[in-house]
Amino acid sequence: MVRGAVAPVTHVVTGTVMQAPAPGTLEVMRDAVVVVGDDGTIEAVHTAGGREAEAAVAAAGKVTRLAGSQRLLPGLVDTHIHAPQWPQLGTGLDIPLDRWLFEYTFPLEARYADTGFARNVWSRMVPALLAHGTTTAVYYGTVHEDATLALAEECASRGQRAFVGRVAMDHPEGTPAWYRDESAAAGLAASARSVEAVRSLGSPLVKPVVTPRFAPACTDDLLRALGELAAGTGAHVQTHCSESDWEHGHALARYGTTDTEALASFGLVRRGTVLAHGDHVTDPDLERIRAAGAGIAHCPLSNSYFANAVFPLRRALARGVHVGLGSDVAGGAHPGLLAQCGHAVTVSRMLEDGVDPSHPADRRGVPGSRIDALTAFHVATKGGADLLGIDAGLIAPGMSFDAFVVDCEQRPGGLDYWEGIDDEERLFEKIVRLAGPADITDVWVAGRRVSGD
Repeated sequence: MVRGAVAPVTHVVTGTVMQAPAPGTLEVMRDAVVVVGDDGTIEAVHTAGGREAEAAVAAAGKVTRLAGSQRLLPGLVDTHIHAPQWPQLGTGLDIPLDRWLFEYTFPLEARYADTGFARNVWSRMVPALLAHGTTTAVYYGTVHEDATLALAEECASRGQRAFVGRVAMDHPEGTPAWYRDESAAAGLAASARSVEAVRSLGSPLVKPVVTPRFAPACTDDLLRALGELAAGTGAHVQTHCSESDWEHGHALARYGTTDTEALASFGLVRRGTVLAHGDHVTDPDLERIRAAGAGIAHCPLSNSYFANAVFPLRRALARGVHVGLGSDVAGGAHPGLLAQCGHAVTVSRMLEDGVDPSHPADRRGVPGSRIDALTAFHVATKGGADLLGIDAGLIAPGMSFDAFVVDCEQRPGGLDYWEGIDDEERLFEKIVRLAGPADITDVWVAGRRVSGD
């Protein structure tokens, strides 16, 4: 039982809580009473039947009582989403990354010059992600300031916690002439205006993030200027890092050092920086990322298509590196982060066991690489929250009440609890692997119900 002082509250939720406060650790609180203050912060978590719990229920303006088949889990934190790629979700994943960008992605992103088109996409995407339990999202926008601001407005209106970044890209060789910033100075000015515009919304949930697309798309002058912008504004940073042989090799050829070291030299590897993918990072890179307080967005499904490698998640966690989970819409063909947890487990097994049968079994893989569903879920919740520096990812006093409810009784997707067969740990793994919007009945962000039946 976690104790906290009883105070006037707006909402109490009673039921069974499931969460992963640490890698490989399942915490189950049966018949818990979660006390949510009027600011959306969890004031206390009590065991039902005690005096504190009874007093909290009596003081609540609203009580939500979960059924025996329902479980309350902390909200999912998706640390890497390309918002404008939503319309191409599930397409073009049989070609190399550079072709995918130039043939599919850049032409689509250029359409967001039409802000009406952008608003139509955002109005479909944000509620869909909330329905998957994604309470926090880290978004790449486009180069267009108006479309990026419209995304921030949609998140604020729908009640999703979000980091929204205008993409900066000016390199004449790494971007098409019809979709890029005119110059480093123009890219900096537009990014600075975008940071200020997102902040001017005054939303406690929606924050700006400085967003150089990746080194191949940016000149040195733009990368340096964006590092200075991040330092001057205190905004978060997001970019890609050593995603594939192509990107990692680009940095080595251009800078004579790794992508991580190059980005750090421009001031872009700092506390709260989200480095997407990182499949090819070296051990010194991991140490550089850890020491800076930055972290990696692990995108297991899209890595399977484009990264030419499997990110060593277990090794990164063992070294104390912040790691969150990312869907990488649309490079990742599934928008749900629970599904990405399953993919994270799968690729870790492939890394450990190897995939090429022409090699002997004892030399085919990387021993000690596998993770379990509990570790994946931790990365998708508390891990991502820690990377971003937000008070979320756990059902605990002092945390924002970002949470979702899964119903486990005879669901159409196959999620079901079997008496005499399933214990709570088995049920948790089923939730991670099988639950989707049809099973998610309620979603809250900062105490506000934002999705559900």
